[in-house]
Amino acid sequence: MIPDGFVRPPRIATWLVALFASAEKESLEGDLFEEFSDLASRSGAAVARRWYWRQALQSIVHLSIAAFRATPYSTTAVVIAGLLLGRALFPLTEKGIFAVLERYRVFDTHFDAYVFFATDGLAAAHVVTSMIVGCCVAFTAKRREMMATITLVLLLFGMTCAALLVWVAKGNAFMLWSMLPWNFLDWFAMLVGAAIIQNKRTASRKLSSRP
Repeated sequence: MIPDGFVRPPRIATWLVALFASAEKESLEGDLFEEFSDLASRSGAAVARRWYWRQALQSIVHLSIAAFRATPYSTTAVVIAGLLLGRALFPLTEKGIFAVLERYRVFDTHFDAYVFFATDGLAAAHVVTSMIVGCCVAFTAKRREMMATITLVLLLFGMTCAALLVWVAKGNAFMLWSMLPWNFLDWFAMLVGAAIIQNKRTASRKLSSRP
């Protein structure tokens, strides 16, 4: 039973810390919760929640940098492999969709369906493929799942920004601008895939550690 006046730390912030922390998870969460409870009793829940968010984000950055410094070469290799995997899978997804559309002559019989699958349907398939890429990266980067996947997302974001600048300079950036929302969905899907692998591994470790 929850006592009166009990204040919980922000659930999303707590979840993010749990995703990025591995061996440090229990001690880090315990320290943050203890200081959060003390601050909430002295300064109020709003102040404590803002403090918890700042500490959570700082902890995530610190854990990510520490994990990369511990295994820089293997992490870089995993990120590059994830980038190459995406480059290989995305064209296959497009070829598969158009092969099915041509096989069943969708263009001739259901033109609206053809337009949907050739545009939004293709973009949605990219999102699913991105989640698969995120799962593969996280599966390979054991105990560095989220850090490796975020590094890949940041790399893709940088490449997209560079392409956008080039297209703006050429005066034909409209198509790239229209695809940006789907790009963000692709990157988010990668993080979701990594989070799924991270959570499954955490649950497996808990089960194996039980007597």
